Amino acid sequence: MCTYQAENYLIEQIDSIVAQSHTHWQLFVSDDGSKDKTSTILKSYLETLGQIRLSIFRGPAKGFVGNFLSLTCKASIEADVYAYSDQDDIWDKDKLECAIKFLSSVPQNIPALYCSRSCLVDSNNIEIGLSPLFSKRPSFANALMQNIGGGNTMVFNNAARSLLVEAGQDIPVVSHDWWTYLLVTGCGGKVFYDKVPRLRYRQHDGNLVGMNSTWGARLKRIRMLGQGRFRIWNDNNILALRKMLDKLTPDNQEILERFIKAREMSIVPRLFHLKKSGIHRQTLLGNLGLIAAAIFKKI
Repeated sequence: MCTYQAENYLIEQIDSIVAQSHTHWQLFVSDDGSKDKTSTILKSYLETLGQIRLSIFRGPAKGFVGNFLSLTCKASIEADVYAYSDQDDIWDKDKLECAIKFLSSVPQNIPALYCSRSCLVDSNNIEIGLSPLFSKRPSFANALMQNIGGGNTMVFNNAARSLLVEAGQDIPVVSHDWWTYLLVTGCGGKVFYDKVPRLRYRQHDGNLVGMNSTWGARLKRIRMLGQGRFRIWNDNNILALRKMLDKLTPDNQEILERFIKAREMSIVPRLFHLKKSGIHRQTLLGNLGLIAAAIFKKI
């Protein structure tokens, strides 16, 4: 778990972890310099849970992505599976149990990632909807264009964690969760997208990253697309993937190289080779936006 100014909702999140039906867990928290009561809350839990259950670290003060990656790559942390946790959500009681059931079905040497849909709640924990339901299977060609699993839902095995550690914490990726989806799919791992919500994803004014399925969020993405933000994100993800190129499967290396070359071509061959690469988003509207981005070289 990574925290920053977390006093408003931190207690509910930690209590939901304590209440998990899977009881064999440890909580590692990296705080990025909170000035509110976050430290006091964490210390009170340290007294009740003990150092075996709870460990607290000082974050690198490089933003939420840097904080999550530094914690993920910390050599002193060793486990069978790993889960990202935000500071303000509420986990369903069986979240870890359901994730571990899938991960246990995958051979230990194969990278595996569990993620799920979310129940959206407001600042008062009142339900306001569900996150989008994705129907296309998880894949690297999809991961190049979007992340289907919020980091707060992700649980992954040691083989996946080893890839993240090898890539390192100082890579210019957009988000730790999108990077995890890219890396696991790219390296031939298994991804399970659970269509049943397994946590309550709190939407409030302090969200660093909120749910992007509202019309307001869609309009915001269109504006960012026009500003070239999506292309910059792709530049950064490509730079990170090239560092791990030898770990990608041959098929995914080919998809990546075709995508990279197509981005710089003139419009007709650009559209042809992007289609041949197989890149796609999960919805019709998303793919229409993808075509528009490709036409205007914003991809």
